This record gives sequence, C-alpha cells and structure tokens, in this order.
Amino acid sequence: MTIKYTEDHEWIRVEGDLATVGITQHAQDALGDVVFVELPEVGKTYAQKDVAGVVESVKAAADVYMPIDGEITEVNEALRDEPSLANSDPMGAGWFFKVRLADASQFAALMDETAYGAFSQG
Repeated sequence: MTIKYTEDHEWIRVEGDLATVGITQHAQDALGDVVFVELPEVGKTYAQKDVAGVVESVKAAADVYMPIDGEITEVNEALRDEPSLANSDPMGAGWFFKVRLADASQFAALMDETAYGAFSQG
C-alpha cells in the first residue's frame, strides 16, 4: 500500500486498481475547521488535475483536484454528514473519494512522502 502526494495537497493511496483520495494534513492545517465538502458524482470520469470536489472551511474554500485519470467508484458519505473528519483524521476516516486507476504511470509520477514533506515546507 503506497501513498503519494500532489502539489495541490491531495494524498492518494492505491490498492490494486482502486485508489483512495483525500486532503493532506498540511491542507487541513492551512484551511482550518472544515464545515462543508462537495464530493464528486459516482460513475463520473475525471482527467488528472480536474476539479473533483470542494472543501470549505471557516477560513476559505478550496478545490479538490483529481490526482490521476479515473472513474469515481465511491464517495465518503460520512464526510458529507461530518465534514470535520477531514480535520480530525485526514489520512483515514476523512478520505474524500475512491477512483478506479486509468493510468498507473500517473500515480508513479506523484511525490512520495519525503518529496511532499520538502515541498509543503516550501
């Protein structure tokens, strides 16, 4: 189980041909208390870097981008009901959506934890 990161502060964990996507600890720290999330539609296909959702906090709203090409297979309904999960457990219960991987090379090209750590420290 490998986790990679995007420059837009999403994380993606691949298991087989499915991937789980959420926002990083850094992103939720920057946003503050999350009060609303807009999740993508199950069955919809997105290209890498397309806007797939929105997260709103007491401070700001931010787009959630697709880290890879793929089709949405599931969304986190619990997050819709309890958006604060994105703050309390961004890498676990606060995941946003699952996607069927269309191109594994896109995943391979994303940042690993070390590279993301250096990037997010800016």
